[in-house]
Amino acid sequence: MSEPAYTLRLTVTAPPHIRFDGTVAKVMWTVVIAMLPAFAGSIYFFGWRALMLVGLSVASAVLFDALSQMLFGRRVTVSDGSAVITGMLLAYNLPPGVPWWMPVVGSAFAVVIVKQFFGGLGHNFINPALAARAFLMVSWPGLMTARWLATRGGTISGLDAVTTATPLAVLKNAGEIAGPGGDPAGLLVQAQSWPVVGKLFFGNVGGCLGETSALLLLVGGLFLIFLRLIDWRIPVAYVGSVLLLALVLPGPKHHPLAYLLYHVFGGGLMLGALFMATDYVTSPITGKGRWIFGIGCGILTVLIRLWGGYPEGVSYSILLMNVATPVIDRFTRPRLFGRLKESRKRT
Repeated sequence: MSEPAYTLRLTVTAPPHIRFDGTVAKVMWTVVIAMLPAFAGSIYFFGWRALMLVGLSVASAVLFDALSQMLFGRRVTVSDGSAVITGMLLAYNLPPGVPWWMPVVGSAFAVVIVKQFFGGLGHNFINPALAARAFLMVSWPGLMTARWLATRGGTISGLDAVTTATPLAVLKNAGEIAGPGGDPAGLLVQAQSWPVVGKLFFGNVGGCLGETSALLLLVGGLFLIFLRLIDWRIPVAYVGSVLLLALVLPGPKHHPLAYLLYHVFGGGLMLGALFMATDYVTSPITGKGRWIFGIGCGILTVLIRLWGGYPEGVSYSILLMNVATPVIDRFTRPRLFGRLKESRKRT
């Protein structure tokens, strides 16, 4: 019998069957590229100090990642870009006036404690950069809440009359900022004017280094969505739930549409929704789970902003939903084909 003209080769593996020709390094460095517009914006708005803080944060994250991997006897993988992302995200969550050592301490906590102590990349159960931000907030609250700087040609709040408070602080504490005999209602009316909303969108307001420009964050986020490196469900669910709750819950809505956009463009919502809530390791793996995750982040963010003791709620909302991710995955698992329910098995 003659040999067949061809040989059929089949590779049989267990599901799921996912086709993806990328690598961890390719994905991570693409995310770094997507974060560069916000990086450039931080340098433009806050000057060379932003470059120093981001550089220190990234260099520290890479150094501590390599040292901890060598200490734990693991393969050094700093070239994959994951530590670079952690360093950039941490710096983006810091006020521009913090001392130089804070991004270094924060990077050590993020990489060594949150990431490597739990097994390295892919094993951390919460976002390392956000966990480090929370650690710095608890350890040095004065430095994390009072080191705001005015942007190039602008003010911290976006209002000429307010020079020390961030936009979300104005929205939450207008009475305190206006002072005795002041006009908090008038201050809120000014804050919700379209020129101020425009400043929030383009970035000419005070805030953390990488969160001020919603436009530059959208450029990078849409780039990742277009490449299908992040799932659009989480950002849409996150921002959509914030919009809905801000609309229906009581608040100082002197200009309703401007008030809603103020919540979306102000603070770290765009940074969190596009670059931190979408983290592969700490977000759900199912489509339904990602909807739940994003909505949960939105609900917690609005509740903290409206009734919490802190004007911003993005970081803590994402961290809390990170902890809930295993439960979400457990209850949103798709039904396996051919598997019977327990009740049918028993019969």
